[in-house]
Amino acid sequence: QIRLMESGGGSVQSGGFLTLSCAASGFAYNDHCMGWFRQTPGKWREGVAFVNADGTSTYADSVKGRFTISRDNDNRTMSLRLNNVKTEDTAIYYCARPTSSLRRCRGSGFPVSDVGFWGQGAQVTVSS
Repeated sequence: QIRLMESGGGSVQSGGFLTLSCAASGFAYNDHCMGWFRQTPGKWREGVAFVNADGTSTYADSVKGRFTISRDNDNRTMSLRLNNVKTEDTAIYYCARPTSSLRRCRGSGFPVSDVGFWGQGAQVTVSS
C-alpha cells in the first residue's frame, strides 16, 4: 500500500521558518519525482516545489529563494524548508507523487491532474 505522511506543520510568525517532512512507503521511492503542493480555502491546490529522483529541484515563483525542497532516498523521506515565511504562505501543505513512474518531473514539476497519491496534509499558519 502506497502511503505518504507529512509532519512538521504548525504556527510560525512572519519572517520565521518551518520544516515539513514527508515519509513515503509502499513503492520504489528512488524511482519517482516528488512534489509539495498547498491549498488555502477557496483556492486551487497549487504546486510549490518538486524534486527529481536525483535530487535536482524546481520551485514556484512565489516561493523561489525562500523554500528549499530536498530528499533522502536512503530513508525514503522528502523535506520542505520554509524560510522567511509570509502570511500568504498559510495553507495546508501536501506531499504528492505522480501516478506514473517518472524519475524526472517535467520542466515545471507536475500538475494536480497528474498526482496519483497524496498525503493527508499539514497545516502551516503564518501570523503577522
